[in-house]
Amino acid sequence: MEMNENVEMITGDPKKAINKLAWPLIASMLLVFLNNIIDSIWVAGLGPDPLAAIGYVTPLFMVLVGVGNGIGAGATSLISRFIGAEKKDDANNAAIHSAILSVLISLVITVIALLSLESLLKLMGASSVLDYAMDYGVIIFIFTAPIIIPPIFGGAFRAEGDVKRATLPIAIIAIVNMILDPIFIYVLGWGISGAALATGMAPIFGLLMMLYWIFIKKDTYLSYNKEDFHSDFSIYKDILAVGIPASLEQLIMAALAVTVNFMLTIVSGSIAVAVYTAGWRLISLGLLPAIGVGTAAITVSGVAYGAKKYENIRTALRYSAKLGLAASIIVCILLYVFADQLAFIFSYSEASAHLLPLIAAFIQLMCLFILYVPFGASAGNVFQGLGKGTTSFILTTFREFVLVLIFAYLLGFVFNMGETGIYYGMLLGGFIGSVIAYVYIEIYVDRLIKGKIKGSKI
Repeated sequence: MEMNENVEMITGDPKKAINKLAWPLIASMLLVFLNNIIDSIWVAGLGPDPLAAIGYVTPLFMVLVGVGNGIGAGATSLISRFIGAEKKDDANNAAIHSAILSVLISLVITVIALLSLESLLKLMGASSVLDYAMDYGVIIFIFTAPIIIPPIFGGAFRAEGDVKRATLPIAIIAIVNMILDPIFIYVLGWGISGAALATGMAPIFGLLMMLYWIFIKKDTYLSYNKEDFHSDFSIYKDILAVGIPASLEQLIMAALAVTVNFMLTIVSGSIAVAVYTAGWRLISLGLLPAIGVGTAAITVSGVAYGAKKYENIRTALRYSAKLGLAASIIVCILLYVFADQLAFIFSYSEASAHLLPLIAAFIQLMCLFILYVPFGASAGNVFQGLGKGTTSFILTTFREFVLVLIFAYLLGFVFNMGETGIYYGMLLGGFIGSVIAYVYIEIYVDRLIKGKIKGSKI
C-alpha cells in the first residue's frame, strides 16, 4: 500500500502518533469552546433570560454536533482499520460512503428538528423563555448541514493522519463565529437571533475549505473520485455501527443536560439553569485534553486493530489515559484558582452581576469532574477505534445517564441537598462510571492480546 508521511506516522509508534494527532485537536477544540464561551458572554449582556434560553437549546445543538462527531468517529474507525490492513481502495470507498451519509443525515435531521423544536423546548421546561429559545433554535437547525458535515469529513482526514486538514477548518469556523457574534448581536441589533445566525453561518467557511481540498485541489491521501466509489451497504453498516452509538452518546449527554436543567428548575428556578449553563461551559474547557487525546486514540487503535498489532492498542489506551490525566490536573488547578475571574466573564453586566459568586462556587466544585474523564473517555474511544461502538455507548450511558442521574436525584431530592446535592451526585456517579469503563477496556484488550477474543476481520 502506498504511504505518505501522515500514514507512516499513524502506523508507527502509538505514543508518537497520539502526540502528533492529539495536540492540534486540543488546540482546535479550545478555539471551539472559547467560541462557545464568548457566544455566552455576548448573550449574557442581553440579560439572564436569553442566557437561560441558550441553556435550553444547547443540549439540542449538542445533538447536532454529536451526530457529526459520531458519524465522523465511525468514518475514522473504519477507514483507519482499512489503512492498518493496507487496503487503500476500501479506505477510499469508505470515505466516499461517509460523505454520502453526511448529506442524507443532515437533510433528515433538519426536517425533524424544525417540526418538533417548540414541543421539545416546552417539554424541557423552557416555557418561561420560549420566545428567546425559539428565536435561537430555529436558526440553528436551518444550518444543520454545515454544522454536521465538516466533522464527518474531518473524521476521514484523521483516519489518514492528516491532522492539519482535520483541525484547521474547525479553527476557522470558531474564529469566524467569534468575529460575527458582536456584529450580529449588537452592531446590527439582532440580539439572540444574531448569535444563532453567527453560529450557523460560520461552519460554511470550514466546509468550503474541505470541499476545495477534496474535489478541486485533490491532494488528499484518500481519493473521492467517481471510479473509487462502489456502492456497498455493508460499508454504511460498518460506519453506522460506530457512528450511531457515538452519536447517541452525545444524545445521552444532551439528555443528561436536559434532565439536570429540569431538576435545577425545580429546586432553584431559571437562575440555577443560567449558573449551570455558564459554569459548565468553563468546566468543558477542562475536558478538552481528555477529549482530544481520546479522539486521537480512535485513529491509533483502529490502525493497530486493522494491522492486528494488539499490543499497540494497550499502549495507546494507557498512554492516552495518562496524558489526558496529566493535562486535566493542570487545568483543574487553574479553574479552581481563577474561578472568580472566570465567573466575571458571564456576569459583567448589571443584569447578570448577581450570578458571579454562584458561578464561581460552581466552577470550584465541578472542576473535580474533569479529573476522571480521561479514563472513561480513553476507554470509550478505544472501543470505537476497534469498531465496538455499541460497547462504548453502553458504558457511556451507564456512566453519564444512569449513575450520574441516580446519585444526583438521591442527593438533590431524597437527601434534600438541593442544587448542591445535584452537583455532588454528578461527581460521584461520573467517578464510579469512569472507573468501571477503564477496568473493562483493560480486561478486554488483555484478552484480545492473549487470543481469548477474536480480533479484526478486515
